[in-house]
Amino acid sequence: MEELDFVVIGAGWFGLAAAKTFHQIDPEKSLAVLDSSSTLGGVWAQHRLYPGLKTNNLLGMYEYPDFPMDTETFGVKPGEFIPGPVCHKYLTKYAEKFDIIDKIRCGNEVESAEHQENGGWILTVLSDVTDGATPKETKILAKKLVVATGLTSQPFLPHIDGQESYGAPLFHCKDFLQHADTLDKAKRATVFGGTKSAWDAVYAYATKGVKVDWVIRASGHGPCWFTPSHVTPLKRWLEALVLIRFFTWFSPCIWGFADGYAAIRSFFNGTAIGRAITDAFWWFLSNDVIRLNKYDSHPETAKLKPWTQAMFSASSFSILSYSTDIFELVRNGSAKIHIADITHLSPHAVHLSNDTVLSSDALSCATGWKILPAIKFLPEGIDKELGIPHAPSPSDPYDFIEKADKEILEKFPRLKDQPVINKRYAPLLDNKGMSTTDHINPSTPLTPYMLHRFMVPPSPNLLARRDIAFAGFLMHFTIVLSAHIQALWINAYFRGGASIPDCTSAEAMDKLKYETVLFSRFGKWRYSGANGARYPDFVFDVMPYHDLLCRDLGIAVHRKKGMLAELFEPYGPEEYANVVSEWMEKQNSVKHG
Repeated sequence: MEELDFVVIGAGWFGLAAAKTFHQIDPEKSLAVLDSSSTLGGVWAQHRLYPGLKTNNLLGMYEYPDFPMDTETFGVKPGEFIPGPVCHKYLTKYAEKFDIIDKIRCGNEVESAEHQENGGWILTVLSDVTDGATPKETKILAKKLVVATGLTSQPFLPHIDGQESYGAPLFHCKDFLQHADTLDKAKRATVFGGTKSAWDAVYAYATKGVKVDWVIRASGHGPCWFTPSHVTPLKRWLEALVLIRFFTWFSPCIWGFADGYAAIRSFFNGTAIGRAITDAFWWFLSNDVIRLNKYDSHPETAKLKPWTQAMFSASSFSILSYSTDIFELVRNGSAKIHIADITHLSPHAVHLSNDTVLSSDALSCATGWKILPAIKFLPEGIDKELGIPHAPSPSDPYDFIEKADKEILEKFPRLKDQPVINKRYAPLLDNKGMSTTDHINPSTPLTPYMLHRFMVPPSPNLLARRDIAFAGFLMHFTIVLSAHIQALWINAYFRGGASIPDCTSAEAMDKLKYETVLFSRFGKWRYSGANGARYPDFVFDVMPYHDLLCRDLGIAVHRKKGMLAELFEPYGPEEYANVVSEWMEKQNSVKHG
């Protein structure tokens, strides 16, 4: 059996960052990155690069702090969105630059991970899973394990009544590339869903001259927020706006204390005057988006007006990265919107709950993702100890939950007034015609993720071993910055830093457990219009999250030069370019001091 010092499962943004940071700190130790896909990249692996795919991000924000995406190498100019193939190329270059490209083992699927009594994990790995041959089973002992498969690896595609007789391509948006021929062959396509992936599919079909029927569930969350890249009367770059410290104060945040401005935050979120100012900020932000997109200028575009309040939405905010106006495709009839549920399929037809029957040569489904890792963790029952979603049990920390809810609502009275998103809302599988044979689906009642700092299990046994961490099990605009900082935090945690976390006493352990529950429950109240009740999903709270990790690491939290810059200029990748070397120097000085 092969024995490795450090194993990462997943070769996307977070997995590559974790591996690179480990190799940077301990270049002599053994390392492997396992990924079931045929190429690295995660979301940006080659098989997922469907036609026209671009990032939500303009050049300058979607890059590792220590590896700038320069125009000369990658061909993207300032003010441009980044095409999917460029993201794949960039991640490949990153792995080459930091000498981990030969550590990546694509086509290797981790079937199970079994914790060992003395520490470490025995991985059962199926190799050669992408070449059509019979997979080979091997075993690997990983002394330290990072699970970086993320929240968008496994597509959820329900079974729709009658799909066996549909007779046309039916696929999840993840597999759009494998069905790209429908862009040329289909005369009329159906797109099911209201998320960014659905908008992308609508745009791809309609700009190729294919008539599109866009079905958005009447019993769902409605269309997601789509914004121009620059918002507010000041025309601020949206993804930079969320990284301006001043604006983060308008977001109630339970870990906001980490930025060192607790008194100001308390004013904006804990006083009547402050809350009025905060409400005004969110009103201006959301109404500016509605005005810029001109939803109410046409009866069809009005159907795309978001059903959720901007304040209670999270990473479902998306940015208009299309080359031409997608709303014009709706106004001119190239894409027709149906607010209805799908009841069943018949040959080349989609049947809706309003009795409409759509002629259909292809059905592209943006129906979400399975949020659990596709790995069986052993021994049986360790899921709860790991802090990953599991079936609720009487021994779950209900006393902590009640206490956490009370603290959240006392600190942030605004959150007591929860919005009603859709009075007709029902989980997808509660709809007529929808079912699944899979035991893991978005409608299964599971506990949320309960990970300390959204990365490590709040378990005395596993904290003592410090041999597993979860990277990238969160969603927000600026995930690449988080990938970089989480990677350092995880590597520091594995090395046993006493303050990451302090669990040296029963009192410290209880504090850690409570804080973990508190942060998890916060998502339920703060982002009820998104997925906050299931996993960390936030927007303006990313800055204080990075502050929190920097505090744990003992490195500088305030990284700008001067108070005005600190408060009113956006943080970018450049502020975090040297955090690894900064931390390493600090460790060396402690060791030799």
